[in-house]
Amino acid sequence: MAQDRVEAVERALTVLEAFDSPREHFTLAELALTTGFYKSTLLRLLGSLERYDYVQRGDDGRYRLGHTPVRLARRHLPSRQLAAWVQPVLDNLAARSGETAALLEVTLGHAECRLVTLPDSSLRHDMHPGMRWPIVDDDDPSLELPGGFMLCKSLDACMGGLSSWLTLSGPNGRVTRESAQRHLNDAVAELQRRPIDTPERGTP
Repeated sequence: MAQDRVEAVERALTVLEAFDSPREHFTLAELALTTGFYKSTLLRLLGSLERYDYVQRGDDGRYRLGHTPVRLARRHLPSRQLAAWVQPVLDNLAARSGETAALLEVTLGHAECRLVTLPDSSLRHDMHPGMRWPIVDDDDPSLELPGGFMLCKSLDACMGGLSSWLTLSGPNGRVTRESAQRHLNDAVAELQRRPIDTPERGTP
């Protein structure tokens, strides 16, 4: 009903809707053209959205989505289905290799750990879900580890368009890169053998 509407909230949501676009960045002028709002109004709305990390303003003055929408989206059922599908494979990968196995997601120039299994060894690469780092190349989201390694294998072909990667990481010398790569390839093949709508992925 009309009395239940909050105009400022609806305006802020209109701004967020503008980012549902193939484009990742918008200038203030472009957002004004897209939303129909005056720049002065947009600046106030964007200031509040930026404060809660719904949007971010880059050094070049352009705006992009922040981390909060991604964080909230992970509470949705498909994220739990993703965990039901991938986590057993990570567990097997860590057990076979003796190294840290993780699922990464790449968005907005950053890689973020979504799921991880740590090996039993005390000497290991410690990761945790939510750990993030900037990347220069979307085709190589690996984290530089002094005295260690991280190998990445793309899962784009079986992730429905999400930029996701399976990784194996640990100290140098315990496992050869060739062996680590074989373990990664086997894990990807295991995921590909389980179609997206199987019960193992948690589909109701």
